[in-house]
Amino acid sequence: MANAIYNKYLEAVIQASANSSMAGSGTTGVYVALVDTGSYTFSQTHEFFSSVVAGQVGTEVELGTKTFAAGLFDAADSVLTAVSGNQSEALVVFIKNAGANTTWRLVGYIDTGVTGLPVTPNGGDINIGWNASGIFQF
Repeated sequence: MANAIYNKYLEAVIQASANSSMAGSGTTGVYVALVDTGSYTFSQTHEFFSSVVAGQVGTEVELGTKTFAAGLFDAADSVLTAVSGNQSEALVVFIKNAGANTTWRLVGYIDTGVTGLPVTPNGGDINIGWNASGIFQF
């Protein structure tokens, strides 16, 4: 699988649906989760994080210093702390809100162009070094 933006997210943006802004405000933010592809298989039909949760390894982390320029989304490198679990081969970017994970909108699936993937957690921190060209381009 190559990096992809979820089609359901693109549909939500076009329709200005709830939970589609990546700017974040109040209890909404853009997060990244480490994913074991042995437990989660990417599908363009997935819309919310509840589809991914079985493959999540460790605890998601909010992206900091987000930038949006000419359709390019980027953020500061991230650190997942004290991660243990299965080998992980991908990252999922999603918009988390105060509701249940059945309302956390999936944005992007990333399995290439990120330093350190795949990774086998050992209880320590995992640094996510985003591609110098940005996380993804719309």
